[in-house]
Amino acid sequence: MLDEEKRPSSDERETKSTSDAGGNKAIATSDEEKRLVRKLDRRILPITCLLYLFAYLDRTNLGNARLQGLTQENLGGDPTGILYDWVNSAFFFSYIICQVPATIISKLFPPSYWIAGAAVGWGICSTLMATTFNFGSLIAARIGLGVFEAGFGPAIPLYFSFFYTRTEMGLRMAYWFGFAAVAGAFGGLIAFGVQQVGYGPYIAGVGGEWDWKVLFLIEGIPALLLGVLTFFALPDRPESTRYLNAREREIELERMNRGTTADVGAVIKKEHIMIALLDWRIYTGGMIYFGVNCALASISAFLPTIIETFGYTNALAQLLTVPPYAVAAVVLCLTSYTSDRIQDRGLAVAGSCAVGAIGYLLLLTVPNNVHVRYFAVFCITSGTYTAIGLIIAWFAHNLGSETKKATGIPMFMAIGQCGSILGSHIYPSTDGPKYILGFAVSCGLEAFATVCALVLWVSYKYDNARRDREYGRPDPGANVDTSELADKAPMFRYMA
Repeated sequence: MLDEEKRPSSDERETKSTSDAGGNKAIATSDEEKRLVRKLDRRILPITCLLYLFAYLDRTNLGNARLQGLTQENLGGDPTGILYDWVNSAFFFSYIICQVPATIISKLFPPSYWIAGAAVGWGICSTLMATTFNFGSLIAARIGLGVFEAGFGPAIPLYFSFFYTRTEMGLRMAYWFGFAAVAGAFGGLIAFGVQQVGYGPYIAGVGGEWDWKVLFLIEGIPALLLGVLTFFALPDRPESTRYLNAREREIELERMNRGTTADVGAVIKKEHIMIALLDWRIYTGGMIYFGVNCALASISAFLPTIIETFGYTNALAQLLTVPPYAVAAVVLCLTSYTSDRIQDRGLAVAGSCAVGAIGYLLLLTVPNNVHVRYFAVFCITSGTYTAIGLIIAWFAHNLGSETKKATGIPMFMAIGQCGSILGSHIYPSTDGPKYILGFAVSCGLEAFATVCALVLWVSYKYDNARRDREYGRPDPGANVDTSELADKAPMFRYMA
């Protein structure tokens, strides 16, 4: 293991050196730092995790609304499923286009203002989904939803990097992204509850006439309200937030620059944008993200429909979506915790993608055993969600500077979200109940993502070893100046 990744000695764990504004050395004890991290967790994690819960509910509730009469009332029944596919994928078109510029521009604004504005925006769009009446109005609302969520999702890994070190990022990203799985579970429960109550005249086999409208209201309004709260409660950057006192700010600024020193604050370094655009590893990461996002979009939009093909009623299919998402959240957190401890992401990403691929393979090859097919759904959700959470944390460190992170993270995410568009179009109603095309494509892409993750892991290992030979191993805990070359700085070491 590289020196940079060795655990500190007991003496090193007890104290950390920081400097005040006058350049005098101050000592941050281990207890002080632990108290600071707990304080950050108490404020940052609940807000960002709840925001992602509602963001993901609002993004994916279309799959539940489909079983509650949305297609019958707004899409003329949509016997082929093509109109539904386009409504689902409209979100991803605007989301992909806006991700990179939105995340770069977010560096120029206080995080509380930016993230709150995004939440209020998507909350309004999601709430307005309840007022839609035809294909065009659904498309307009979904496009607006994608625009505002593009300003939130890719900005969170950058925001977390302001406060958390490389040994803390994996688990925090797991908590955050794990709420996507929690959203899947809650979405199924909420949809089941709405359908059991029934709103409006009953439609045979569907439920109340207005069930899907109530669903959009229940899941859209809280995001809007939470966005308003975020404006007042979310801490801004460490150097400017009023949430930290002077001593805590001093410790946090040292933590923020631990290992690397680069561009900070409301600054955009154009040369780092170009470095990101020319980095082949970002595009390889995009291919991994493409594969897992195709699987994720498929599961998010079609899981209730897929489980319905097992022979269950609409209402029970909604309820049976809950356990796979709950297990996925637990697996994601456990795997990320382990990855943080051993400081290795690549093998964990590859293993997670392989588990997802096995799940789709089971759906393809075991058409008649309901128990095996339901187990396969657990493999898909656990493998896919874990891979996505880990790869975001992986790149949050390996891009070096803030500007390169602000460019590179949304770059690979934008490439990956193209997989979401594909995933929205490979489950036409005419393929049911076997959905061979959708399962086969998702299986192949998850397998391809496994190979890409191994390629990245080997390349990072090789590059670290090459730099050790040419420049020597960096001193443990020493700051590496990435202000000019980002991750290409000679003494910078990647997390493999």
